[in-house]
Amino acid sequence: PLRTTSQYSLLEGAMQIESIVNKAINHKIPAIGLTDRNNLFGALEFSEKLIEKGIQPIIGCNLSFYNQKMDGSIVCLAKNEEGYKNLIRLSSELFLSNDDEKLKLSKLSDFNEGLILLSGGYGGLINNYLKFGLKKDALELTHKLKKIFQDRLYIEIQRMGKDDFEIDLLDISNDLNLPIVASNSIFFESKDRFTSHDALIAIKESTTVNNSNRETLTNEFYFKSPEEMINLFEDMPDAINNSLEIAHRTAFKVSKSDPRLPRFSGLDSQGETDELVHQAKEGLKVKIQENNISNEEIYWDRLKTELDIIISMNFPGYFLIVADFIKWSKSKNIPVGPGRGSGAGSLVAWALTITDLDPIKFNLIFERFLNPDRISMPDFDIDFCVNGRDRVIDYVNEKYGDDKVSQIITYGTLSARAVVRDVGRVMGYSFSDVDKIAKAIPNELNITLDKALEKSPELSDMADGDYKELMEHSKVLEGMNRHASIHAAGVVIAPGELTDYVPLYKSTTDDVTSQYDMKGLEELGLLKMDFLGLRNLTVIDKAIKLIEASGESVDIEKLSFENSEVYKLFSKGHTIGVFQFESSGMREFLKKLQPTVLEDLIAMNALYRPGPMSNIDDFISRKHGKKKIAYPHPLMEPILKETYGIIVYQEQVMQIAHEIAGFTLAEADIMRRAMGKKIKSLMDELSIKFVSGAEQRGIQKKKAEEIFSLIEKFAQYGFNKSHSTAYAY
Repeated sequence: PLRTTSQYSLLEGAMQIESIVNKAINHKIPAIGLTDRNNLFGALEFSEKLIEKGIQPIIGCNLSFYNQKMDGSIVCLAKNEEGYKNLIRLSSELFLSNDDEKLKLSKLSDFNEGLILLSGGYGGLINNYLKFGLKKDALELTHKLKKIFQDRLYIEIQRMGKDDFEIDLLDISNDLNLPIVASNSIFFESKDRFTSHDALIAIKESTTVNNSNRETLTNEFYFKSPEEMINLFEDMPDAINNSLEIAHRTAFKVSKSDPRLPRFSGLDSQGETDELVHQAKEGLKVKIQENNISNEEIYWDRLKTELDIIISMNFPGYFLIVADFIKWSKSKNIPVGPGRGSGAGSLVAWALTITDLDPIKFNLIFERFLNPDRISMPDFDIDFCVNGRDRVIDYVNEKYGDDKVSQIITYGTLSARAVVRDVGRVMGYSFSDVDKIAKAIPNELNITLDKALEKSPELSDMADGDYKELMEHSKVLEGMNRHASIHAAGVVIAPGELTDYVPLYKSTTDDVTSQYDMKGLEELGLLKMDFLGLRNLTVIDKAIKLIEASGESVDIEKLSFENSEVYKLFSKGHTIGVFQFESSGMREFLKKLQPTVLEDLIAMNALYRPGPMSNIDDFISRKHGKKKIAYPHPLMEPILKETYGIIVYQEQVMQIAHEIAGFTLAEADIMRRAMGKKIKSLMDELSIKFVSGAEQRGIQKKKAEEIFSLIEKFAQYGFNKSHSTAYAY
């Protein structure tokens, strides 16, 4: 199969990538092509999932062209990396140009190297000429394409009961001595999915399935097995064989990559390293002076350790880039958050003013952020005042160049309620009927229709009665991508022109985004940033200005954490409007807790989540002396003292592995991740190492096994202390 259309052809394809992969496995297909409409949204996911299963991906695109008052599509497949880069350029050009999402045919003269061209099949430019009886024009166009592509052009023959024009296409093939290839435009899994797919098309066209004036497909546009295709084209063995020939010619996959970062201010690698060391040392001097730090040696040792890791992982430029736009923001009086996520555990980040938290004071671990044993991109989530966020993005665009910076795509899906409403509408049901069904779906996050049917007898009765067909189609289409939009915070910065790395897309609001989402960009090693707009910062900024207008001044960077009046407000639950502490449940727990130190608020922020929430009452009882504080081993007391003997944070799990079993903090981070993700094979291996390390420190095997079981339990829902500290801060 050379041309499958996935759900990334929005509201056009009704197959998720996983379904395509499963079909290929079930039919023992050695290679398969993805040719979504105009985009490469799914190319990376498609490549990765097929390669995992030992199947060759063929990366292509079904591109829309116009030529001499006629429009239609042409399928291009990437033979190699050069072809893939030309696909990126063609797809990006199609969205970024102002030609109504169609390319001029001349673009193929510019970007054809490394591409194999298929004539287009149903809806193709050549077929559309034939549809209007313009056989001479179809021949001229094909001749023009042959001059460009030479032996990389194939005439597609399709037998799908829809604009096949087989005789005319065979004539063109004979006249121009071009090879033919049997192809099958795949839009859905099986014949019985045709009606569901038809509903999807009606959703896209904002019409109903009963509208006789709309264009429809046939039930032949399904994923046929190799045997079905061979039987269908038994009179054309060459057409079948050529599909294999094309597969042999297209040995390319979109692959994951090591980090590919832009250079900071034109510096080379050594220049970035020198600049980072200079800025970090100068910044730490200022921090030590401002905070009257006496135990300087600990800070300088930690700084050296962190810098060594950052430099060895080739990330100096990353830190400099982030520090630069944060310093710029502060210089323009745009409020910036104190730091969020595991990055708050970095002393270098504190010295560079990326974060405002002293990680040594709060006992935060750098290896939770950057682990030299597990190379992955660092990730600072930065909060900005809502009113200033766009100015910061504009600054980054200007500094690194519009051609190197874009926002990031995200996809809206047909969720349980949304799909029922859409399908019901196109099937002609009244608004009140559809509304009744949708409201019978429990209002729970990420609930599926299957789960909803289990939980709602009312919905189940409707699904078995008058709305059976509606529910069947909804279940088929549930989870499909409905539309593309802009990630609320994400920005990507490339080391060169973005189109050398990723295809681009233009949103309905005319914003340029990447065609790959956050996860895809990370796998490609590109620098992605979360520029988060936090209204809370805007409120704080306005409050400061109101105080200053009354004649007083306040330096928010120097507020004391020892102010008992503040803790009284928390103890009374007067925290409406305080980020992370304003829900009714949280306020009730704060009244019980009666917090007296910042560490209480840090812990409460981490505990008030599904899973660890069951430990809140125990935590409160221990704080107030109603329950004895016990430690599984004396070495764990310094680690668990601030949380009254309860393991609350991921960092505590890491510290226990470090102190009890002698793990390096990098090894401890790998153990924490394995526990959190329940990677059994790795956990079994680490368990042996943990117990062995503990025994070498004089701890009995049975006690070591108990401690490992204890931290394994807590690691599965422990929270990131750096993140929680930033929230409380």
